[in-house]
Amino acid sequence: MSETVTAPAVRTTAAPPALGGPGLFTVLLAAALPLVDFFIVNVALPTIGADLAAGEAVLELVVAGYGVAYAVLLVLGGRLGDLFGRRRLFLAGMAAFGLTSLACGLAPGAWSLVAARVAQGASAAAMLPQVLATIQSATSGARRARAMSLYGATAGLSMVAGQILGGVLVAADVAGTGWRAIFLVNVPVVVLGLVLAARFVPETRSQHPEPVDGPGTVLLAVSLLTLLAPLTEGRAAGWPLWTWLALAAFPFAAGAFWAVERRADRSGRTPLVPPSLFRVPSMRRGLELMVPFSIGFSGFMFMIALALQQGAGLGPVPAGLALAPMAVAFLFVSLAGPRLIARFGTRVVTAGSVLQGVGVLLIVLAAWRDWPRLDVVSLLPGAAVAGAGQALQLPNIMRLVMSEVPPARAGVGSGVMVTTQQSALALGVATLGTLFLTLVPHLGMRDALISTLLVQLGGIVLTGLLSLRLPRTVG
Repeated sequence: MSETVTAPAVRTTAAPPALGGPGLFTVLLAAALPLVDFFIVNVALPTIGADLAAGEAVLELVVAGYGVAYAVLLVLGGRLGDLFGRRRLFLAGMAAFGLTSLACGLAPGAWSLVAARVAQGASAAAMLPQVLATIQSATSGARRARAMSLYGATAGLSMVAGQILGGVLVAADVAGTGWRAIFLVNVPVVVLGLVLAARFVPETRSQHPEPVDGPGTVLLAVSLLTLLAPLTEGRAAGWPLWTWLALAAFPFAAGAFWAVERRADRSGRTPLVPPSLFRVPSMRRGLELMVPFSIGFSGFMFMIALALQQGAGLGPVPAGLALAPMAVAFLFVSLAGPRLIARFGTRVVTAGSVLQGVGVLLIVLAAWRDWPRLDVVSLLPGAAVAGAGQALQLPNIMRLVMSEVPPARAGVGSGVMVTTQQSALALGVATLGTLFLTLVPHLGMRDALISTLLVQLGGIVLTGLLSLRLPRTVG
């Protein structure tokens, strides 16, 4: 009787979950929502103020409340995704974003709108870090490079499209909703996103989940609040004493945060923001570029919305559509970005800063020559060239920052990157926006716009110089 020989069992490890095309579309849809909502209110603020009898200081809070809550909680959102599962946090954050958007759209008064916007920012902070972390954990190789490039393109396009969409929705007055449509439009998008996410987004989590860093979370929140709250609210409030006290406290809070994080890192515990992440050259140098780029981007969008409506006398739709060439150029150039970065390396980022600088100079020339008859035709050359330059920078910077972050720390890395971006976006409105509004009474709208755009140009030059220090290739 022959003896049956059985092969020894081979232990196999489960393949990591894969993020397919529908899943990638879903997470990119979610990535667009928070950025669209950061910029969509710019052209709607005059209408909101008139309808709710809200003063300038309260309207500033409609913008700042969302931005500060979003920035303060992003890193925590990334850590919670690592701990409890990124898909789970993604679904919860997206559902909360839809509910808080509904609350914004139905707000009966200015202060209830401010409260709903703060809650909306917190919801976005739970949702967005899971996007990058899922891409980092559920893709690899060329698929990850393509997904990261698409993420960067989505982020940049959302910031421009948000302002255009805001103008169109306010003017359309859908079913008599007026400005409320800019928030209510999120609800059907969120419902679609939840249905798609439940089916196509895989669950991922850190293999070694780490507890939340309580002291680090509190100190990061205090640091960002003491910087962003006075800068975003100070001018409209008349720079009361609390703004100066908060700014004076900022360096101490930031120093305490960094000391606590370094101590935790050295003792073997996992801090909220591991200082060891910044020893990775691609992350450190990418974040250095992210700050001046994002400050200039948001400051420009805020200034141009005010200048076109209050200075050039355009309505919400023409003011929004004046930036359409920027959005179109950004879309098409960003699609070519992966091929360009593969062929020419990170010098593509340097070329982008040069193009963006030329575009801003063309916008300065248009303002000097045509004011107050600024419209989509006069702004077209500058907006298109600037948009092309931005498209060569932002997607590639984002891809670079995350290129060497290990999948186990994908949530932390994505939280750090998006917090840096969001804080810089808020700083752009606070610094360049405040400078512009301060100069208007003294120089007039045209010269204030030109002067502030030239200051932004200095930031673009800085971005270009910093890009020369980048690694030549991106993983």
